[in-house]
Amino acid sequence: MGLFDASVTFYIVVFTQIFILQIMSYLVMVWYGVNFWTVIASLILYATAQTQIGWTQHDFGHLSVFKSSKWNHIFHQITLTFMKGCSSSWWNHMHYQHHAKPNVIHKDPDVRLDALFVVGDVMPVDVAKTRKKSMPFNKQHKYFFAIGPPLLFPVYFQIMIFRFTIIRKLWPELCLCLGYYILHFALHIPLLGVGGAVLHYFTMRVIESNWFTWVTQSNHIPMQIKQDDANPWLKLQMHATCNIEKSAFNDWFTGHLNFQVEHHLFPTMPRHNLYKISPLVKSLCEKHGVPYTVKPLLQSFVDIIKSLKSSGELWEETYKEFHCD
Repeated sequence: MGLFDASVTFYIVVFTQIFILQIMSYLVMVWYGVNFWTVIASLILYATAQTQIGWTQHDFGHLSVFKSSKWNHIFHQITLTFMKGCSSSWWNHMHYQHHAKPNVIHKDPDVRLDALFVVGDVMPVDVAKTRKKSMPFNKQHKYFFAIGPPLLFPVYFQIMIFRFTIIRKLWPELCLCLGYYILHFALHIPLLGVGGAVLHYFTMRVIESNWFTWVTQSNHIPMQIKQDDANPWLKLQMHATCNIEKSAFNDWFTGHLNFQVEHHLFPTMPRHNLYKISPLVKSLCEKHGVPYTVKPLLQSFVDIIKSLKSSGELWEETYKEFHCD
């Protein structure tokens, strides 16, 4: 059907959008001076550009743009390492595990959250039984707003990226990564000063982090999160994944991860073709009695909080049973 062939036009449009947003985030302060409104505009433009780069590097990381793996890896380094200041090797190390065993406890790094959150209906019970001292998980649906989406990028990812590249001695990649920071501060320090440039960077990352976290967790956190029970490929991916309704805005806002089901079944398929395979996936699921879940965008966000609340209550109930007289 040609659905593994990427559209050159699509990626030209994507990169044009990114470059315009990135350049305008800087020029708005150059042209109109540094004041409250231009800084706010700059942050919104910058965070949007960085989020869209994030969705685009994801395509190269999955080898879904070029026929040649070599060129996909080169552009993955350009988009993720140089344009975002991240480590492509670290991303591959983490993300490929996620795709192999999505929502499988101890195997998917994306649900290795039990230091701060318990998710699903297995992890809360296990943590409550084995740990007398831990976070107040019964309140996790409240503190999620403070330490989840806002801090994932500017704190956790920031630490893990540099830790990974230094421990693995990935010196060329680390230099390319540092190129992003050198460029950022070379451009912004003359406008904002050292403190202002640092604050500008971390504020942008907080905005981007919120955007990224709400989108990516909406597809997985409310779904099944269990120990590995050797499910076949289709069931493994479907039980751990859901879609968000298609619309022009949803496609853009989520980087086509609103078709997360299709992406997990066909991870090397270019994202702009995922909606085309969706009817076939849906009919296959109906034939074999496998749930195919699609939600409105806002409902998918609400379900994250509902899921955290439910898991927290399960933890509290089990904790009281095992540790309270």
